[in-house]
Amino acid sequence: MCVFYPCVSTMFLLWLFVSIMSVFCPCLVFGLLNASSPGDIIIGGLFPIHFQTNRTTMPGPLSCSDYDLQTFLRSQVMIYAIREINQHTRILPNFTIGYDIYDTCGDVSFALRATLQMLKNPQSCLVPATFQSALPEPQTKAVIGERYSEVSIAVARVFALSSVAQISYSSTSELLSSKSKFPTFLRTVPSDVYQTNAIAELVKQFHWKTVAIVGSDDEYGKYGSDSIVTIIRKSEDVCIEFIYILPGNFSLYNSQTNEWLAKLVSKINTSSAEAVIVFTKEANVAIIMEAAIKHNLNRTWIASDAWSTSENITKMPRIKMVGKVFGFIAKRNEVPGFKDYVISMFNGSTNAILEHHLTQYPLCSDQSKENIKSTCSLTNSQQGSKKCLDPSCLANYIDQDESYYIYLAVQVIAEGLRSLLKCDNHLCKRSTPFTALELLLEIQKVNFTVNNTHIFFDANGDPSIGYDIVHWDMAESSTNITTIGHYWPDGKFEVPDDLVRIMHNVTVTAYNCSKTCKPGQELKKLSNQCCKICVPCAEGEFSNTNGAECTRCSSGNYSSPERDMCLEKMVEFLNWSDPFIIFLSVLGVFGIIVSIVFAILFAIHRSTPVVKAVGGYLCFLELLSLLLCFCLTFSFAGKPTDASCKVGMPLFGIAFSLCISCILANLLQIFVGFSFDIKSGSWMKKLNQPLAVVTIVSGIQLALCVSWLYFNPPSPEHETISSETVLLQCNKGFPGFFIAMLGYNAFLALICFLFAFKGQQLPDLYKNASLITISMLLFLIVWIFFIPIYISLNGKYKRAIESSAILISSYSILGCHLAPKCYIMVFRKEINNENAITLYIRKHYEQRDMVVVKS
Repeated sequence: MCVFYPCVSTMFLLWLFVSIMSVFCPCLVFGLLNASSPGDIIIGGLFPIHFQTNRTTMPGPLSCSDYDLQTFLRSQVMIYAIREINQHTRILPNFTIGYDIYDTCGDVSFALRATLQMLKNPQSCLVPATFQSALPEPQTKAVIGERYSEVSIAVARVFALSSVAQISYSSTSELLSSKSKFPTFLRTVPSDVYQTNAIAELVKQFHWKTVAIVGSDDEYGKYGSDSIVTIIRKSEDVCIEFIYILPGNFSLYNSQTNEWLAKLVSKINTSSAEAVIVFTKEANVAIIMEAAIKHNLNRTWIASDAWSTSENITKMPRIKMVGKVFGFIAKRNEVPGFKDYVISMFNGSTNAILEHHLTQYPLCSDQSKENIKSTCSLTNSQQGSKKCLDPSCLANYIDQDESYYIYLAVQVIAEGLRSLLKCDNHLCKRSTPFTALELLLEIQKVNFTVNNTHIFFDANGDPSIGYDIVHWDMAESSTNITTIGHYWPDGKFEVPDDLVRIMHNVTVTAYNCSKTCKPGQELKKLSNQCCKICVPCAEGEFSNTNGAECTRCSSGNYSSPERDMCLEKMVEFLNWSDPFIIFLSVLGVFGIIVSIVFAILFAIHRSTPVVKAVGGYLCFLELLSLLLCFCLTFSFAGKPTDASCKVGMPLFGIAFSLCISCILANLLQIFVGFSFDIKSGSWMKKLNQPLAVVTIVSGIQLALCVSWLYFNPPSPEHETISSETVLLQCNKGFPGFFIAMLGYNAFLALICFLFAFKGQQLPDLYKNASLITISMLLFLIVWIFFIPIYISLNGKYKRAIESSAILISSYSILGCHLAPKCYIMVFRKEINNENAITLYIRKHYEQRDMVVVKS
C-alpha cells in the first residue's frame, strides 16, 4: 500500500502534480515517446527529439511538434554506444546495460514526467511510508541528458534526490557547475564560463571595438549573455552597443514573438556593431536568421555552441545573406563506426524511437542514385513532412559535436561501472547490487582516454575538453563548417595569424566604427552610442590628422576657421604710433619742458619773496616730483614689460605724494606766519617742520609702494579680448595696494584742500591758498572720475586713461600752483619784493572788517 505525505518536499508536490493520472502504484506515464531495452544496469536518456510544444499562456494538454532529425540520430548514438559495450564482453564481463530513453520535446514539464518515470522502483512507490531523507533506490542508475540547460537545471534537482548521476552532452550553463545546488550533475561538454571567455578573446583577437549581444530569458541564454557582458566590460577597448534579451517563449513564434523580432531587427539594422553575439538556443536563432535573410542583415555573427554547427540553420535557403558566422563548439570528433551503423539501417535493430522516425521519414524504395541524392537534401519546411528518406542519406545529418559528447557520456558511465564492479577484461569481481550513489562517486573519479580524447571531471563536474572555433564557409553552394582555431580551458587561444591580420586590416566596413574625418574634426563618443562620430573641434582647439583628438591651442594662439591648425594671436597694446599716445606723449614732453623751465626760474629767483611764499626749497622738490610724474606717463605706452609695469603706478604714487606733502608743508608755513592766536599758534609752530612733514607724509606712501613692489608687484599679462586677439597689459598685482595708494594720495589732497580753503582769508599777496584749493579740487575730481571709467573700460586704452589721469593731475598743480608764481617773477616783478608784501598786509588789517582781501 502506498502512503503519501503532501508536505515532505516541493519536489514531491511537483511529482504529485505531474502524476495525477498515475497516483496509484504501479506508476504510469502517458504521452511520452519512449524507447527502452532491458539489462542488468539501466541508463536513462533525455533527448528533445521534438523541439516544440503547443504550450500557451493558458493551461491545457500538451503535445509535441517539429520533429528534429539530428536529435533522433543523437538518441541512436546512445543506443549504439550501449550496444557496442554489450557486444564487447571485455568491458563489462557478465553484465549488460539497458536503456530507458525519453523524448522531452525540449520542455521542462515533459522532462520532469520522464525523470519521475525513470526514478520509479517497481517494488515500491516513489514516496514510501518510511520516507526520511532519500527516495527508494531507482532502477535507473545514471542518466544522459538533457540537451538544454533550462531543462537540465529542472531535472537535476530531482535526480539529486536519488543521487543519480546525470551527464549532459549539451547543457553548458555556468549555473550547473554549482555543486551545492546540483551535486549529481556532470557533463561531457565544457561549461559556458570557458565559452564566454573564448568569445571575449575572439573579439579581442579580431580587434573588434563594438559588439551587440543577444541572449534569452532562460538559464542558458541569460547566464551566458550576462557572463559575456561582465567579461567584455572589463576591457576598455570594446564597447557593447546594445544587449537584447529574448523572452522565454520566443520560440513559440506567436504575435508577441513577431513584436520582439521586429524590435531586434530594427536594432541590428541601425547598429554599428562590428559583430553580433547570439547566445541562445537553436530554436530562437532559427527565427532570427529567417528574419536576417528576409531583411538582408548582412553582419558578422558569433554563434554560441547551441547553434554554431546547426544543420537546421546552415541549410536554410539563402543563408549566405546573413553574412559571416564564427562560432564555438566543444572539440569535435566522429563517433567510431556510427556512420556505417546508420547507413546499414542500424544493423537491423529496432526501437520505439526508430519506429517513430520511420513514420516521419518512410524508407524510399526502388530509387536510382540520382533520386537518392535529391532526397538527401531537406529544407526546414520538409522536416517531418513524411517525405521518404533513404537510409544512406541519414549519414549526412550526423554531427560531430553533441553526438560525440553522448558517446563520451556512455563511455564515462561504462568506465565508472568497470571501476565500481572491479572488472578486468575477463571478470567483474563484484556481483552484489550497488546504489546510484556508489556509481556517481566512481564516475566523478574517472580519468581515461577514449578515441584520442582524454577526459576527467574537475570538482565542479566539468570536463577538461576545450573548444573548436568554427567558421561557416558559404563560398560554395552549400555551407561548410570548418574549424579555424582552438581554445583551451587554461586560456590558450589559437587562430591562424593570417586570419587575424585580415580582420585587423579591415578598417572601413559598412557597420564598424571606423570613420574618415576631415582635418579639424575629432572622433568623439556620444553617451548613448558605441561608435565615435566626427565632431568639429571647438573654438580654440585643432586637429590636424584623421579623427585625432582635438587639442587646445596655447594661450597665445587661436584655431583657424577650419580648426586644422593654430595661428598666432595678434598681440594688442598701446603702440607708440597710436594717435592718442602721440597726443599724450606731446603733453608729457611739454610738461617736462615746462617743469625744467620753472625750475630754472625758481632757481634764478630763489631769494625773492614769491619763491619763499611757495616754500622755498620745497618748490624744487615739488617740481622734481612733477617732472618724475611727466616722465612716468611714457611707461604706459608701448609693449608692457616687467620694468614698465613696476615703474608706472607705484612710482607715480610715491612721486605725487611727495608733491602733495610739499604743498601741505607750505600751507602749514602760511598758517604759522599769519597765526596770532597764542594757543593755536603754539601747536602750529610745532607742526611747522617742513622737512619732517615731507619725510613723514611721503614716507608712508613710500613704505606702502615698496611693500606693493616686494610682495605682489604689477606684471605684464595677456588678456584674451577675442578669439584672435590678446591684449598685453599690466596686471596690478594685489588690487589692495593699488587702492591704498590712490586712497592715500586722495586723502592728502583732501587735507590740503581743506587747509587751503580755510587759508583763503589770510593776507596772502600771491593767492597761494586759493590756487592750491583749485589744484587740489581738480586732482580730486580727476581721480573720482578715473575710478569708474577705469573699472568699466576694457582694452588697450585702459592704460592710456591712467596716463591721462597722471598728466591732468600734474598739470593741475603745475598750472594752478606754480605757473602763477612764474608769471609774477617774469611779468609782475614790482610785487616780488618785501615792501609790496608789507604794504599789502597793512592794507589788509586796516580793512580787517573785509572777509576777502582784495588786491
